Amino acid sequence: MRIDCQSHIFPDAYIEILAQNPHPPQVIRRGSEAVVTYGDVQTFRLQDETYDPKRKLKDMDAAAVDMALLSTNIPPPCMLAPELGNRGAQAINDAIAELVEAYPHRFAGLACLPWQNPDEAITEMDRVKQLGFRGIMLYSHIGGKPVDAPHFEPVYTYAETLQMPIVMHPTVPMWGEAIKDHWMIGMMGLQVDNSFALLRLILSGILERHPDLRIVMPHVGGVLPYMSGRIDHQTEVLGRARAHITKPPSAYLRRIYLD
Repeated sequence: MRIDCQSHIFPDAYIEILAQNPHPPQVIRRGSEAVVTYGDVQTFRLQDETYDPKRKLKDMDAAAVDMALLSTNIPPPCMLAPELGNRGAQAINDAIAELVEAYPHRFAGLACLPWQNPDEAITEMDRVKQLGFRGIMLYSHIGGKPVDAPHFEPVYTYAETLQMPIVMHPTVPMWGEAIKDHWMIGMMGLQVDNSFALLRLILSGILERHPDLRIVMPHVGGVLPYMSGRIDHQTEVLGRARAHITKPPSAYLRRIYLD
């Protein structure tokens, strides 16, 4: 069976919520097109298949893909103000649940959470678990806050308790202004930022404290598999960044599932 682990959708209800956001990231309607803008950092058109499930199924058939794990690309609801983030996550997850119910042999769901509200994120995790979602999404930063901020620890704890895998996904980096030219954000910036996010989970001790937490890293692990020797040298030879870990960083990296 061929499974697409990164198949993104943008439900109409979520597009409308993004259109209500008073500042970037937001969606601007241009006729029949929906355009995502991060201000002057990045702008791109949503592809038709992200909000047309029949088009997605047609594309899957053409590519001989048997099943797709549905999730939302960027911008995720964790980039929005708290109230919009709550509504956005629920709108996305409701739409995914409907598609999975309609096409149970073609689609499965990965849930978005309002990470900026840990209590709400835990409540939504409970809900999507009951709906049969296969995991949850974690983006490379949460509205400008790093993924290892203590604020988010309860969400990791609960994901471990529920045995909900976490699929990491990049969003436009906080440092995107520095690489906004020549489409370098899409070419390399996203993968590098996601690599930093995973490195934070390792060096902060989150993976140490949560040994049963399952993490899936797309893009073949970003740059970390190629830099693991240098990273280990920093901790094991130079003695840096060892405050929260008891093993070399590469030992934690071996726990990660790669897509």
